[in-house]
Amino acid sequence: MENNEKTVNEAFKKMAALCSRLEQCTNDIRKKIKAFGVDDSEADEIIEQLKKEKFLDDERFARAYANDKFRINKWGKVKIRYYLKSKGLPEGIIQKGLDEIDDEKYKNTLLKILKDKAKSVKKKNKFEKMGQVIRFAQSRGFEPEVIHRYLNEALE
Repeated sequence: MENNEKTVNEAFKKMAALCSRLEQCTNDIRKKIKAFGVDDSEADEIIEQLKKEKFLDDERFARAYANDKFRINKWGKVKIRYYLKSKGLPEGIIQKGLDEIDDEKYKNTLLKILKDKAKSVKKKNKFEKMGQVIRFAQSRGFEPEVIHRYLNEALE
């Protein structure tokens, strides 16, 4: 029992330190705790304690993740939602994270991506060029309806 308690304490301290440096989500932390050889009920207790002491907050993680991936990586909401979903976060929390993205900045980022891609496409045919630009923007995770809304403005 003594050794197991030490492992649980050590796991808590390591996870608290990790959460202090970088926002984490419950799922990732659970996997890391399991790597310590801690059983499920003890892992749940560690997670509850981390949440109680405000080290772990899935909503805060979703907001930070969405903000960073949009601002730094220039990802669209489709791609961000996909990755947040893969972290096992509920839709409500994912939506709160995505709602943090400023609509005007989102539009401007998409326009810049569309314009930059349009300049680099060597196709002469307008439809081939549009197709390539659309596919590129979709690969970055932007919604098709939003891409189409601003496509003509970008290709002027």
